Amino acid sequence: MKFIYYNLLVILVVLTSFSKASKPDDPIPEHETFKIHSKKVGEERTINVWLPANYKTNTDSLPVMYMADGGIQEDFPHLANTLAKLIQENKIKPLILVGIENTQRRRDLTGFTEVEKDKEIAPVVGGSEKFRAFIKEELFPEINKRYRVTPRKSIIGESLAGLFVVETFFLTPDLFNHYIAFDPSLWWNNHYLIKTTEKYLNDFSKTEKRIWFAGSNTEGISQYTDELAKIFQKKNLSTVQWNYSPEPKEKHNTIFRATKEKAIIWTLNKTE
Repeated sequence: MKFIYYNLLVILVVLTSFSKASKPDDPIPEHETFKIHSKKVGEERTINVWLPANYKTNTDSLPVMYMADGGIQEDFPHLANTLAKLIQENKIKPLILVGIENTQRRRDLTGFTEVEKDKEIAPVVGGSEKFRAFIKEELFPEINKRYRVTPRKSIIGESLAGLFVVETFFLTPDLFNHYIAFDPSLWWNNHYLIKTTEKYLNDFSKTEKRIWFAGSNTEGISQYTDELAKIFQKKNLSTVQWNYSPEPKEKHNTIFRATKEKAIIWTLNKTE
């Protein structure tokens, strides 16, 4: 019975997890686009970069926010517009947004799984390690070469991209300073990340990291984000500054837009 429930849960979340088109009424902000051939993932990738209004009028170096689902027909426009608004309102300091356009989203954003039903969502899954290597070894150096940046980096994502954010937080915490995950698909691999959270926290980075995460009312989501919050509270690490935002009034397809501003403000404005 438990196996049948898990299968139904995977089907339900899969149906709500993989449509990542930006709404038609999202104005496309001025941005730069370049392509990078990745040896790590074995293909050419399209990168979109949004720069704040004053980038070209001064010589300041800026922190960078990275995002999967970063295509022009994905979440890049509405997130860039949100950052522009928050900067204009003096709610956050200027930063650069780097969007990674998808090719095989379900491959890049999922880790290893032993669950056969998980493997049915795409021809190839479990590519998150290679995708992380692409970001670290190929994309970071390219961004550092092209733009004036500080060492501080954040990553933001929703659904499977949220899963990638949380997985990266635990597996390679020093890759970023700040982590933001909306409705992360923590059900993946029979909620393996939740099962191993305490193990990762027992040997966590000695450098302070921040993580903000939220869970909607979608079945298979909030039960695991709730559990993650309980573990963070129990471990109470001085190097982990965390904030959990349970959102029972939001659905899987509304939570990103409904909570993105408070997520970004909290994460970027915490005292260094």
